[in-house]
Amino acid sequence: MIDLPDLRPQVEDIARAAGHFLKIQQATFSQERVSLKSLNALVSDVDENAEELIVSALNSLLPEAGFLTEEGTVHQNTNTNYYWVIDPLDGTTNFVHGLPIFSVSIALMHQDEPVLGVVYEVGMDECFSAIKGGGTTLNGNRVRTSTTTELKDSLLATGFPYYDFSGVAGFQRTLEYFYPKTRGIRRIGTAAVDLAYTACGRFEGYFEYGLSPWDVAAGILLVREAGGQVCDYQGDNAPIDSKSIIAANKGVFDDVLKVIQHNISNG
Repeated sequence: MIDLPDLRPQVEDIARAAGHFLKIQQATFSQERVSLKSLNALVSDVDENAEELIVSALNSLLPEAGFLTEEGTVHQNTNTNYYWVIDPLDGTTNFVHGLPIFSVSIALMHQDEPVLGVVYEVGMDECFSAIKGGGTTLNGNRVRTSTTTELKDSLLATGFPYYDFSGVAGFQRTLEYFYPKTRGIRRIGTAAVDLAYTACGRFEGYFEYGLSPWDVAAGILLVREAGGQVCDYQGDNAPIDSKSIIAANKGVFDDVLKVIQHNISNG
């Protein structure tokens, strides 16, 4: 049986090391190092090198675990008892354009459920982590979701569609509903950090569609272990491959879910 409390600080250290590598690379980064994986999906050698660094370190920690990674620098294998889900650079577009908001996201999955999650927000030097049943911490200090119970007192976060535009009309209706009824909506460009900020109470809720498992695997656990709720747009228990997500504190979760299902799920 894996000792999650013992593993947690070691994975935090790996995420920090990758983050420090990213910060150094951004200082001298040039656009010539960027290529396009698909529509609006940027990648560079930095993403790949950071992933290789993380994979090597995690493989030393847990040789029997498989991997599911964004850049595919290692054999992808989720048919194991445990496997890692890694986004070595969540917020690549921010990174490429010199914005200081990007993160490293690492999750350990057991039977397709996250049991350990780490999100390292590089620019702020903030390391969020959680283990199943063990709560969520920020730089070692316990954090919880906010206690806000009304939308009018809530700050929400989202991500704009950038490759899947099939739900744009419903997304726009959702924004139009929330604009006058909340304190605002933020779009910071990294799903992992959106979830981490929801976990520590900076955001009351977060919603987005068109996501990949490595965007959300660690963050889902952060929110749940901080006392929040997470589901997909259908109201299901947010498997990491569901592509849509709603995460919020318990006070506004039902309201956010209701609005999104009315405006998006119904066309």
